[in-house]
Amino acid sequence: MPKKDLALKVIPLGGLDGIGKNMTAFEYGDDMVLVDAGLMFPDDNMPGIDLILPDYTYVLENEHKLRGIVITHGHEDHTGALPYLLMDLTRKVPIYSSKLTLGMIEGKLAEHKIKSPKFREVQDDSNVNLGAINLTFFAMTHSIPGALGVFMQTPAGTVLHTGDFKLDNTPIDGRRPNYQAINKFGGNGIDLLLSDSTNATRPGYTPSEAAVGPNLRHIIKNAPGRVFVASFSSHIHRLQQVCDAATAVGRKVVVTGRSMVTNTKVARELGYLKIAEDDIIDAFDIDKLDNDKIVVLCTGSQGEPLSALARMANGEHKSLSINASDTVIISATPVPGNEKSVQAIINSLSKIGCDIYDKSKTLVHVSGHGSQEELKLMLSMAKPRYFMPVHGEAQHLRAHAQLALDLGMSEKNIFILDNGDSLEMVNHKVRRGRAVESGVVYVDGGTVTEADPVVLRDRQKLAQDGVVTCTIALTGKKGTVKAVEINARGVSFASDPDVVEEAQRIVRQQVEKLTNSDGVNIDAVRRNVRNQISNLLWSRTHTRPMVIPVVLEV
Repeated sequence: MPKKDLALKVIPLGGLDGIGKNMTAFEYGDDMVLVDAGLMFPDDNMPGIDLILPDYTYVLENEHKLRGIVITHGHEDHTGALPYLLMDLTRKVPIYSSKLTLGMIEGKLAEHKIKSPKFREVQDDSNVNLGAINLTFFAMTHSIPGALGVFMQTPAGTVLHTGDFKLDNTPIDGRRPNYQAINKFGGNGIDLLLSDSTNATRPGYTPSEAAVGPNLRHIIKNAPGRVFVASFSSHIHRLQQVCDAATAVGRKVVVTGRSMVTNTKVARELGYLKIAEDDIIDAFDIDKLDNDKIVVLCTGSQGEPLSALARMANGEHKSLSINASDTVIISATPVPGNEKSVQAIINSLSKIGCDIYDKSKTLVHVSGHGSQEELKLMLSMAKPRYFMPVHGEAQHLRAHAQLALDLGMSEKNIFILDNGDSLEMVNHKVRRGRAVESGVVYVDGGTVTEADPVVLRDRQKLAQDGVVTCTIALTGKKGTVKAVEINARGVSFASDPDVVEEAQRIVRQQVEKLTNSDGVNIDAVRRNVRNQISNLLWSRTHTRPMVIPVVLEV
């Protein structure tokens, strides 16, 4: 097949079934580029699971083609899977991103003891050739500095990937989106646009990050005691505004929470977070200052139980506590699934009696993603022939597709895909391609494992109904019952002797029925005991705990 007739394959491996685990492969012949390698945090239905990663088996199977990994910005949903991917690759692959993003990734890789990664710093207008795929990077505004979009040129056609973005014309660092580059790409012809869909259901424009600053300063200036500000540790623009507000009214800044300490250190070293050395103090020195001279930057805006804010709210922090005279600002929106955890912290703070400000009370947070009018502006500037909404749940992808339809795009040129589906571009024309293996893998403690529904189902059952262990001691050739012991954990009838005695009696009867001159069938005993105890508990308590029969021959 002539090279000009090869297809550019666009393969989303994550990011199309929720807000998280973004990962898309672009493959042309023997060359492949991976854009982003993110994770997703588990919800309440996944007990014991620490992280959720996209299944990147396809990348490993085609590792020989992988020319580079592009990371659009430093958020966990775009970087979190990178350490696990790098550990699974058999060779070092260059990683392309902005200076701040690489700085944050470096700390993440160090935690996993990954040494000497092949970092390649890029910035606005950088151009890189990776085999037959040419990449041009352009600046975008988001809730973190150093966010980039990427324009790809291949013999099969062109692709523009926006990364996460909003069109903020008054960004905190003064670095606006590169409108000139986007319009230039659009003028020269963009075959396929991949665009952020997170706020596709939200009308209008997303307010500028600068809109938050005056409100933060007003609260900090007028607070009678200490001020605690919980935010994403990667939201450097927000942290800068908190620092500016604090120093402007004569307060010192304390930083607490592991990721907050790490990210502020990296951002300051690289020049993205500007605050004088003597305006930051250690948490153990906080008692040396009056309460109205302190602002504490902390983790915990998502209600994480081990975060600094949660520990302070519950009186468990080693050096800081929150009192009734203090003020707490939760400067973030709960990620879907975290609403209950955030509300639990707000309730704990309310019991303390401190003042609490969140986005429902005043403008202390704005989104980092563009709303409908900004998404329409992006579509209008890019003027793509084909369009694929990315980064969102099903409702967001469909709402974004509707925006494209409203702007006059043909429905047949708009593709709503699932993870593992693919598009193929040949001679600037796009069609659906063949699906590849996809899904999720779980980080469960120190283990990375495939999604096992049996394991999760067992954990859910244990969490909901508890577990009953029935130990049966058999003696002699015929399997005479010597003893039956029943132990229960997490069940309501554990201290009810009547239920326990009845269960023991039923077990003895069941074993005697299964005993004959040839002895006893151990498997049959386990099966029947499990069924009998389960039925008894359902009839007496209307619960179905997990029943584990253990048969010992003594």
